[in-house]
Amino acid sequence: MTVSTPPKIAVRDLRKAFGEKVVLDGLNLDIGKGESVVVIGGSGSGKSVLLKCILGLVHPDSGSIVVDGEESIGLKGKARARHMEKFGRLFQGGALFDSLSVWENVAFGLLQAKHMERPKAREIAIEKLAAVGLGAEVARLSPAELSGGMQKRVALARAIAMQPEVIFFDEPTTGLDPIMADVINDLILRCTRDLGITTLSITHDMASAKKIAHRIAMLYKGRILWHGKAEKIYESGNPYVDQFVHGRAEGPIKMEIRKG
Repeated sequence: MTVSTPPKIAVRDLRKAFGEKVVLDGLNLDIGKGESVVVIGGSGSGKSVLLKCILGLVHPDSGSIVVDGEESIGLKGKARARHMEKFGRLFQGGALFDSLSVWENVAFGLLQAKHMERPKAREIAIEKLAAVGLGAEVARLSPAELSGGMQKRVALARAIAMQPEVIFFDEPTTGLDPIMADVINDLILRCTRDLGITTLSITHDMASAKKIAHRIAMLYKGRILWHGKAEKIYESGNPYVDQFVHGRAEGPIKMEIRKG
């Protein structure tokens, strides 16, 4: 799966197995600079493993992950630290620190990685909270005082606080009502449009995928089975994609059900 211009991220022949279970089996994927790509696929299809491989949290068995023309697999020390500064991530559950205030959560990377003075870090945190539609009064609250949707927005503010070049979204709308899910979708769109950030998202939410993606890729049995423009997803002509996007039990994708 390739883009017409030199990609921001180029994944080639990526393979990863855990014991006898093959999760990624020669996966290829390109993501252009400033592009929003969404990877869809069933549970256990390898979506999260793909993200973790690109982030360097999981070491692939073989293959290549090139970011800005530089091979990222095997980077160590200062080179790896410099590489990781390019990335931000919105975790599925938000992953906020309960022991820290909202502004300290948003400014966590600024305080810990950049050793920024607390007043300056707090100023930036409030600025990023405003960017996701939250007022300064939220800054002093604890995560436990926030709704699920507000927690997601705080997590997004944290993801953009370090001014990353790429943000990974892991099921960004899971657990949200349809209205709040659409708010998060709009914020993701703003990241790519206004900030020029490259985004890679994984999701089961087809409404979200179609809205935030320039291109959608379906992962099945460790490979990209289909990819194309988001508006073409419902007319892909691929029976696997058709079954998945319409949520049909009957089709070529067979769910394993244990008995007894």
